[in-house]
Amino acid sequence: MDAEERELFAKSLGRATAQHTGEALDAALDELGWADALAADPRAAVAGLFEHQGAANATSSALDLVLAAGLGLDPSRAGLAVVVPPLGRWSPPGEAGSSVRGLGTAALARRAGAVVVSPTAGGAGAAAVVVAPDGLDLRTVGGIDPALGLVEVAGGGLAPASRPTLADGAWPAAVAAGQRALAHELVGASRTMLDLAREHALERVQFGRPIAAFQAVRHRLAEALVAVEAADAALGAAWDDGTPFSAAVAKAVAGRSARTVARHAQQVLAGIGFTTEHPLHRYVRRALVLDALLGGAHSLTRRLGEDLLAGRSLPSILPL
Repeated sequence: MDAEERELFAKSLGRATAQHTGEALDAALDELGWADALAADPRAAVAGLFEHQGAANATSSALDLVLAAGLGLDPSRAGLAVVVPPLGRWSPPGEAGSSVRGLGTAALARRAGAVVVSPTAGGAGAAAVVVAPDGLDLRTVGGIDPALGLVEVAGGGLAPASRPTLADGAWPAAVAAGQRALAHELVGASRTMLDLAREHALERVQFGRPIAAFQAVRHRLAEALVAVEAADAALGAAWDDGTPFSAAVAKAVAGRSARTVARHAQQVLAGIGFTTEHPLHRYVRRALVLDALLGGAHSLTRRLGEDLLAGRSLPSILPL
């Protein structure tokens, strides 16, 4: 897509995510040809959708297509869902193709098949099987953000319908693709949290003037903006670099930044930010869960540090 086409496509995605969520958003994305865009221009498709999705607090099953494409499967095959690891983990959720414990999007139960990836003997590679969703134990996840619609996936003695062949490095590539997508969604949610705090600071009057005039409030908003822009820059570098390492860094930075923005936004909003009438809580809930999907900021940072110490070498500096 050229620049004009990307701009028009981004606007269409913005309207779709503002008007729809869940199954309705999946239908809208099908009409827009988002799966085809993902195959033709992954960066524009992923960045456009997931940032708008995060900003609107909407949900879709687009992560399934992103992961399927990362595994080397046809991303236009909307009949497949991909089981992801439990929160905080990024290793394959299956065990030698015979059992699985992980999570799935709300659309998993509606799909024709669920892709379960397992480590091969010795853990050097990964293998995949496609199983019928009705052969899995699915439980809707409530927790801190039930609106996200995640389902817990468990099962043993899996009966594969097919066994797609995965190329070497397919699972790390899929995880990296998913981490970039989730990082974009975190950036979108962070921008909206910052906007909510900024608008409140301009409207709320104390001692005869808007609280946006107070230095403490301005500092919090500035620090939140720096956190958002840092995550956005890390994401841009991750797309340019294209390695699993840079994707993990971007995901960790986006998760940490979202928590920073949420903390400052809550302080600026004060009491109103604690109420269910104000939308901030929905974004805070979403950010906490998205941060933990495919590795959270704390676990990823620790793992990246351990890998650097084990390898005794530093990667090239990313062009932030």
